[in-house]
Amino acid sequence: MSAPERDYDRELRDTPDHKYAYTFDLDVMHPFMLRSFEPFCGDGSVLELGSYTGEFTGRLAGRFTDITCVEASGEAVAQARARLGDRARIVHGTFESVRLERRFDHIVLTHVLEHLDDPVGVLRRVNDEWLNERGRLFLVCPNGNAASRQIAVRMGLIPHNAAITPAEREHGHRITYTLDTLERDARAAGLRVVHRSGIFFKALANFQWDRLLATDIISTEYLEGCYQLGHVYPDLCSSIFLVCERGEAA
Repeated sequence: MSAPERDYDRELRDTPDHKYAYTFDLDVMHPFMLRSFEPFCGDGSVLELGSYTGEFTGRLAGRFTDITCVEASGEAVAQARARLGDRARIVHGTFESVRLERRFDHIVLTHVLEHLDDPVGVLRRVNDEWLNERGRLFLVCPNGNAASRQIAVRMGLIPHNAAITPAEREHGHRITYTLDTLERDARAAGLRVVHRSGIFFKALANFQWDRLLATDIISTEYLEGCYQLGHVYPDLCSSIFLVCERGEAA
C-alpha cells in the first residue's frame, strides 16, 4: 500500500496547541544557528532546502547573494517570494523530485530533515548531486535529548525522548533525532561529518520561552550564556548540528 499523499500546506499551519514556528525559533535560534555556521562558511552559493516562509532565508541574504531555495508548500512559497523579492530564487517542489542542474558551495537544512519520509535518500542527493567538491552541508535538527524534552518525559507528557508527539505528527514530523541517529543517517548517505555540536542549552519548552521573551526576565546576557553552555553540553541543547562534506557517491 502506498503512503498517503502529504498536504504540505496543512502541515505548516499552526494547530490549537502548537505553533509551527515560535518566536523562540525565529528570534533566538535563527541568529544562533547562523553564528554557529559562520566559522565553516566561505563565499559563494547557498541552497536552502525547506525555506518555509523565508524568515531564515532573509538572514542568509544578509550574508550571501546567490541563494536558491526549495520548498514543498505552495502557501509558504508565495509568502517567501513576497518577503524576499529578488534576493533568492525559490523553487516550488519536493526534495525527492526537484531538478536543480547545478552544485552549491553551502547547503542548509534547518529543522527540515525530521519531516522527510526518506531522509537518507535526500541526504544522498545532497552528497551525490548538489554539494560542490569543497562545499559544506549545514544540518540542524531538533534534539530528542534536549533538557526540556527530558523534563517532559519525567513529567509524563511524552513517553520517551525520541517519541513523536501528536502535535509534531500534525506538523509532518517523521522522526526525532539525537546526535547519534543524525550522524548515522548522514554517514548512510555517504556524507563525511567534520563537525558536530549543539545549539543553545534549553531547559524550557518553546511556548514557555515565548512567554518569557515577552517580559524583561530574559536578558541578552542570559541568552548568550545558554548559547555558550550549549558548547559544553551539546546533548542537552535545543538543536543538534552537523557540518558535513562530500563523501563517496553511491
